[in-house]
Amino acid sequence: MSGGQSILERPAAGFTLGARRLLASPLALKATAGIVLLGAWEGIVRALAPAYVAKPTGIARVFFTVIANEQFLAAAGATLGAVVKGLVIAIMLGTAIGLAMGRITVVERGLRYYVNSLFATPMIAVLPLVTLWFGYNADARLAVIVFAAFFSIAVNTCDGARSVPLEFLEVARSFRARPLSTLLDIVLPSSLPYLIAGMRLAAGRALVAAVVAEFFISIPGLGYYILFNSRTFKHNEAFVAVIALVAVGVSFEAMLNWVTRRYLPWARRD
Repeated sequence: MSGGQSILERPAAGFTLGARRLLASPLALKATAGIVLLGAWEGIVRALAPAYVAKPTGIARVFFTVIANEQFLAAAGATLGAVVKGLVIAIMLGTAIGLAMGRITVVERGLRYYVNSLFATPMIAVLPLVTLWFGYNADARLAVIVFAAFFSIAVNTCDGARSVPLEFLEVARSFRARPLSTLLDIVLPSSLPYLIAGMRLAAGRALVAAVVAEFFISIPGLGYYILFNSRTFKHNEAFVAVIALVAVGVSFEAMLNWVTRRYLPWARRD
């Protein structure tokens, strides 16, 4: 009898062990934490805040309506288009300046202090000057995005160019490689992990710069969309735009991780 009971109890014990493993898994913990946070947010807003304050159920109710709205799509296109254009310009300029600073002593000594100083300068402090130079239009937004993204790329690329192993450079010299070939075939590939790290920082700073510029200049974009809907007490609609910005940042991070795994496996550390 006892043996029969033990046989019947084994599936139950196995089920309990499997359930414990599932509950202890990272995915289950993340999902549980998310549900708890959303529940706390919903409860606090319903209990203490006015009806127009954003809450999860309200955001879910208007989410698909907002993302299908032509005004929202136009605002998202304006912001993301400016961010992409600004990142391309910043990557091109930042990579060139960073490589020059990392490999040419005269350039590094002349620019390092100014690059580091401007990198630490809050973009909101530069925005009034940018509007004086470029006007209250999309050009000012693009200039702020480039300013916010450029220095992250330049500083990281400079550090990467300076950290190239000496053995690689000695091999290039022994084979009488030209300076341009050494730069493109050895220094730049060795600096790619640093450049990608700079791009991660630059992408976040570029999104913030675009939104801040649209707040300040009041030009079409997700930033102005958030500001307008917040001021008209449509917080749920405004929060959908915030979610869109978060999704763009996460997607860019995922894309860089995929590129690193696919094309730079030697740069990853387990």
